[in-house]
Amino acid sequence: MAESEMKFLTFQEAANLVAAIREEENVHAQDRRILTVYDHDERELCWFDFGEVLQEIGPGDKQEQQAAVQNYILHHIPDWVLDI
Repeated sequence: MAESEMKFLTFQEAANLVAAIREEENVHAQDRRILTVYDHDERELCWFDFGEVLQEIGPGDKQEQQAAVQNYILHHIPDWVLDI
């Protein structure tokens, strides 16, 4: 499904649902990292490709990038996570 067809939670809904965003190893590609999103019950909701997210947010220092990554992810949580 293309991103234009995908529906996302509102920022507030996502912020209330998401408890953690963790950078982890991609088990299918050792040289790539993913950002896994967890809820308050420590259930995996979805994941994002770390490189693709960094490409979307652009350059910045580490602190700026952490805030930008969190902001990007919270604006792109698919609505289907509510069915998990």
